[in-house]
Amino acid sequence: MSDCRAFLIAAPASGQGKTTVTAALARQARARGEKVRIFKTGPDFLDPMIHERASNAPCYQLDLFMGGLEHCRALLAQAAEDADLILVEGVMGLFDGAPSSADLARAFGLPIVAVIDGSAMAQTFGALAHGLASFQPDLEFAGVFANRVGSAHHAAMLFESLPAHIPGLGWLPREAVISLPERHLGLLPAAELADLDAKLDKAAAALRFDPSLILEWSGVSDAPSPTLQPLLKGRRIAIARDEAFCFIYPANLDTLRALGAELCFFSPLNDNALPVCDAVWLPGGYPELHAARIAANTGMQLSLLAHHSASKPLLAECGGMMCLFETLVTADGAMHTGFGLLEGSALMQTRLAALGLQSVDLPEGTLRGHSFHYSRSETNLTPIATGTNPNSGPTAEAVYRVDKLTASYIHFYFPSNPAALAMLFAS
Repeated sequence: MSDCRAFLIAAPASGQGKTTVTAALARQARARGEKVRIFKTGPDFLDPMIHERASNAPCYQLDLFMGGLEHCRALLAQAAEDADLILVEGVMGLFDGAPSSADLARAFGLPIVAVIDGSAMAQTFGALAHGLASFQPDLEFAGVFANRVGSAHHAAMLFESLPAHIPGLGWLPREAVISLPERHLGLLPAAELADLDAKLDKAAAALRFDPSLILEWSGVSDAPSPTLQPLLKGRRIAIARDEAFCFIYPANLDTLRALGAELCFFSPLNDNALPVCDAVWLPGGYPELHAARIAANTGMQLSLLAHHSASKPLLAECGGMMCLFETLVTADGAMHTGFGLLEGSALMQTRLAALGLQSVDLPEGTLRGHSFHYSRSETNLTPIATGTNPNSGPTAEAVYRVDKLTASYIHFYFPSNPAALAMLFAS
């Protein structure tokens, strides 16, 4: 493995500014001529879109539940072969969840850097940093960043409160120009932010940070990705990808290609028919924001119906499933016609309906993934399986099957079981 620096960017809670600081660090490193790779801890589609723009490289997930230890090891080892700097953005608070960001850092010896929102505090900043650094003393705690700082004087006050063994690595001023807008599922997709590059450049320029403070990383032993059997060789899979269907893990595409599949992409919003294909994947996204366009695209409806009637495989996840119901009711109460392959309706709500990691035993095998949605479904369909949460949480998503159509609110992580995934698309 070549020399590479790496650390995990954590926080005491969500909303501290991990994503902005991570993206700013990446932009700074690129300006220094370094190759940067960013990973995201846990299931997330939106933050990685920002990080892909910031680093000019795909942002993959590192999740010990969805992908497993060896899968994560292989991704890190592969990135370290080419990158000068690896940034791993944590999820929620440092110790939240099981597995947590701390568990990931421990597994791979990643130094931890905490981002703390200092906008409404002074000396208590040091107490928070001390708690994060000492709660699990077997972790390597490299220091802290202060976010949303009012001035250089404010930054000095925050860093003077730190214990001597905790370095203050840098700070980011509180400026509206570097804030990233959100909607109900998190940050807006990068493609919807016309000024994203300008914001990232401003954040990088505003970040006060000395790169010489970055610790060396001992790295991970070489862990080549397993060679998959070409179970999908000769199969052409059409994948929905547009502003309504954009929740796609890069590792999922890699898995399909490694299985031998030929991939092609289409837009359920803009195209009148499916491309020539053997199977279809409708990933999640924001169909509720484009319900009128879905309802108006009768050509795509007929094409999907013909595909389904021919008993060809179709996998629909979350938003992909929502658009297949007979009707889709948006948050304002308006009812729109869906593509109509599934009996029932998807109804948007103003509050969160489900959130959590999921494991589900399908006839093809066990697949893992996660669930995060504001809608609910009303259907008389009988599930063929129900997901379970590894942390005994309440989320238990139903999986429906009608002929070769498999639909669920679960966003599946294909590397969790490539052989089972291949059976879904090859049956």
